[in-house]
Amino acid sequence: MSTAERLIESTQDLLWERGYVGTSPKAIQQRAGAGQGSMYHHFSGKPDLALAAIRRTAEQMRATAEACLSAPGTAYERVRGYLLRERDVLRGCPIGRLTMDPDVIADPVLRGPVEETLDWLRGRLAEVLAEGVERGEFDAGLAPERTAASVVAAVQGGYVLARAAGSPAPFDSAVQGLLDLLAARAPHRPAP
Repeated sequence: MSTAERLIESTQDLLWERGYVGTSPKAIQQRAGAGQGSMYHHFSGKPDLALAAIRRTAEQMRATAEACLSAPGTAYERVRGYLLRERDVLRGCPIGRLTMDPDVIADPVLRGPVEETLDWLRGRLAEVLAEGVERGEFDAGLAPERTAASVVAAVQGGYVLARAAGSPAPFDSAVQGLLDLLAARAPHRPAP
């Protein structure tokens, strides 16, 4: 792995663990096993490196979600696959975590990939749900955009509740409740 890649990967981990303020250039360099000169050779500074790391995290999150949402099966099964995919619930969402970071949110450049990723996720979920409505898998009264927003909110809120409780149980309960609600909108109720 190149020095630039180690720096990006280290920054991704540190942003997830500590947030932007808690991620110092020294901590990045130590975790990456890179010197200060190497860091500034590849990146103009912490904001530039953080942006590269946030973009990489966003790309990875999109790829993981897309793998679930484009899998074979009904719309319900694809959304269910996304909701039940393996996650480190107590660690939270690496993108959702950044929304709580005042320095990231205050900087339109750093906030951009975060906002774009959450917008993409809501849009992609809405597409899958709309396909389900069109195919008669969900009743015609299901509103894909609002339902997609609820899915994203349940996942992000589930992370918060799980972290507060120190247990994945609140996340699991939120996800199962959402699946129950979706199943109730299906004329031929899928198995939960």
